[in-house]
Amino acid sequence: MRFAVFLPPQAANGRVPVLYYLAGLTCSEETFMIKAGAQRVAAELGLAIVAPDTSPRGVPLPGDSDNWDFGVGAGFYLDATEIPWSRHYRMYSYVTRELPALIAADFSVDTNRQGIFGHSMGGHGALTIALKHPDRYRSVSAFAPISAPMQCPWGQKAFTGYLGSNRDSWRAYDASELIRGLKTVAGRPPLLVDQGLADPFLQQQLLPECLEQFCIESGYPLTLRRHAGYDHGYYFISTFIEDHLRHHARTLQAW
Repeated sequence: MRFAVFLPPQAANGRVPVLYYLAGLTCSEETFMIKAGAQRVAAELGLAIVAPDTSPRGVPLPGDSDNWDFGVGAGFYLDATEIPWSRHYRMYSYVTRELPALIAADFSVDTNRQGIFGHSMGGHGALTIALKHPDRYRSVSAFAPISAPMQCPWGQKAFTGYLGSNRDSWRAYDASELIRGLKTVAGRPPLLVDQGLADPFLQQQLLPECLEQFCIESGYPLTLRRHAGYDHGYYFISTFIEDHLRHHARTLQAW
């Protein structure tokens, strides 16, 4: 697995807060670092950024490159249970355990001040991971996340292939379902979500209204901002990346 790391100048003098960024379908560890324009503000705020790849590579499996929304570049940040994917496609464990341990050992980051965010498939991953580990990820945000993957074609395709046909096993990787199942929201980090209204995937795949509905019902703190004229691409992300970095910094620097 490959990953990219940005360290702010403050890391030369001590450990700094760290943000994990999860990219979307077809992307790699390079995409965010090249396109988002995050480094200037991250340097000002003293935030490290870690961006992993979006799937295993170099382990060819039958059909892993047949579709752009499943297999290579489309790991969906879950631990696959179906053969042949279950041996290598364990992105959830990689992002939550293996990668943070490596980063903490080799880079000047503060593991007590970690946040997570992402885009599209990566927004889905960031939300589900943060919801399951509120003690570990102190801040969370997302750009155009797949908010209810159990209800959209991308999610149904990925979950069937990686997890099998038992829909009960899918719920652990659906942010809307996780929020609906919470017994309490006390002490959990607020969610910041930005969504472009000219996004071609908005109606069929992203379904932010599901996330919004369950947040309202559970009392989960959510700021969902809808932006006219913005689509699904990195011009959208680069426009609002500063807001997200400052959102994370306010929480992480308070610890």
